[in-house]
Amino acid sequence: MRASALLTILIGAAASAQINPPQNSEPTAPTPKIVNIPAARDVPYTGTIQLSVDATDTVRTIFNVHEHVPVAGPGDFVLLYPQWLPGHHNKLGEIRNVAGLRFTANGQPLRWVRDPLDVYAFHLTVPDGVSAIDADFQLLSPTATNQGRIAVAPQMENIDWIALSLYPAGYYVRDIPVQASVTVPAGWKVASALRPMTQSGNRIDYSTTSYEILTDSPLMAGAHYRQFPLGHDVNLDVLADDDAELAATPGEIALHQQMVDQAIKLFGARHFDHYDFLLTLSRRLGSQGLEHHRSSEDATSLGYFTDWQNQGEARNLLPHEFTHSWNGKFRRPADLWTPDFRTPMEGSLLWVYEGQTQFWGYVLGARSGMLSKDETLQALASFAAEYSEGSPGRSWRPLIDTTKDPILAERKPLPWESWQRSEDFYTEGLLVWLDVDRIIRQLSGGKRSLDDFARAFFGMRDGDYGVLTYTLGDVVSTLNRIQPYDWRSYFQRRVYEIAPEAPLEGITKGGYNLVYTDKPTAWTLVAEKRERNTDLSYSGGLVVSAEGIVNDVIWKSAAFDAGLTVGSQILTVNNRTFSRDTMTNAIAAAKGTDRPIQLLVNSGGEYRTVELNWHGGLRYPRLVKAGSGDGTLDALLAPR
Repeated sequence: MRASALLTILIGAAASAQINPPQNSEPTAPTPKIVNIPAARDVPYTGTIQLSVDATDTVRTIFNVHEHVPVAGPGDFVLLYPQWLPGHHNKLGEIRNVAGLRFTANGQPLRWVRDPLDVYAFHLTVPDGVSAIDADFQLLSPTATNQGRIAVAPQMENIDWIALSLYPAGYYVRDIPVQASVTVPAGWKVASALRPMTQSGNRIDYSTTSYEILTDSPLMAGAHYRQFPLGHDVNLDVLADDDAELAATPGEIALHQQMVDQAIKLFGARHFDHYDFLLTLSRRLGSQGLEHHRSSEDATSLGYFTDWQNQGEARNLLPHEFTHSWNGKFRRPADLWTPDFRTPMEGSLLWVYEGQTQFWGYVLGARSGMLSKDETLQALASFAAEYSEGSPGRSWRPLIDTTKDPILAERKPLPWESWQRSEDFYTEGLLVWLDVDRIIRQLSGGKRSLDDFARAFFGMRDGDYGVLTYTLGDVVSTLNRIQPYDWRSYFQRRVYEIAPEAPLEGITKGGYNLVYTDKPTAWTLVAEKRERNTDLSYSGGLVVSAEGIVNDVIWKSAAFDAGLTVGSQILTVNNRTFSRDTMTNAIAAAKGTDRPIQLLVNSGGEYRTVELNWHGGLRYPRLVKAGSGDGTLDALLAPR
């Protein structure tokens, strides 16, 4: 043996001994992980589940649930709590808030065991002579925001069947019949895509439907309620903290009606028998926008009607969620459709599901007047700036990888969002589809647009509110029928590869230029007012609250170089107490100089003075017209 080889062996042996000392215990084989839960099958379930929810305890925010579940016979039986929730794109089932679980059969208690691998699964042994089991439990809804979204308030509540039920393993959820009922506080009204079968006092019974449709049909209940018909069998159901918030003007309702009209004209078919916007206006209930096939859960803050002009992005909520009835609910990416709520979801086409919905939401907003054309252009300016200057993470992470964010980050705050990237498939996806529309219009000489794709891709089978899945190949082939182009290579470059440059051609080749001025747009001012912050993303690289708390820092910006981090508090600016004015005045005064801005900062109880070396002044994005004629962007936003 050669000396060098022997030396290598000896070094390797010594290293191995050092890594794994001989006196340490070492298991020789891992414990087998055996899945003992029936896989979902497309077969009818035995009998109809009876589900009763008592939603009257709004003080302690406790839901009491009772289920009567038929069983086929004795033996092993598994009940599941939903974990992978449609529309959330991740595993967000509220199993942590399920308590008081008790199973009985013929009045006798049944022993249950939680599955050792799947904490959402419960194993029971059904005795001889038992035809059904009864399940009782409580869902302890959050009472403070650090526990999760507030779903119950003194004057209203959000009742989600998917969080208030168990279902049998081994079946597609569309094959499980359920007859549900709910009891709400006396005098409260209930809004839902479900229509009541009977009502006795404050108990409402609904007709038997599939577990899939039931869980896709949440309820909103409250003391202050008003319904506005919008045409096309669409209702706007509004619940608020008080009656004053329900005071919508005829003009505001007309804008909602026009939005519905524009959507029907766009897609050319409806994928619902009736549709309900379940809109809650509350200082207590948590904000939310969640799509369903025949309804949407739309929760926003006070002032939606009474302070209409200052709602900004809140007026985009309903057009976005309505679009999902077509895109996301009826047409759904194949890897996002699952037969039950235990099978993991994948999101490789969220840049279509959410990106194109984001696109159509703003387009429908502009076409209907829910947002003015100028407001829409201001919003697009903010998006263009975000992805051209405020998203350095695009230098290492492709857009397609952000479709994993709902699972990776669980929709929790990030320390360096601009570098990590966070669900960019929404708004960068919008910019991609804006460019797709521009390409179609220009190549076809203005004869075709993404409207033609929408009608071809989403507009078939009027009245069908089932699910029709699609793949990337389906998207590409439909686009090629509308306008021949190398769409696959285009998406490969824009979505699947690292793209250091933002996809701004839909704007810059569509008739507008992105510029920066020292005055914020009305869109920016409204957003700052709603969020109670000052957006200095392009004026030093930070966003700071009214109290001086740093809410965001752009990676490698001047604020980053100064050592500012999310959660730090700016106490003084150039030896003056922090305020919006002292901060913006200091940035304006430092423009063109070499003098740094002195900041006294409290970071976790440690006080330090930092220097913000930013000398570009105040910069706010906006779009300005390029040339005198209308471009493709103007054509896109024009009403139909």
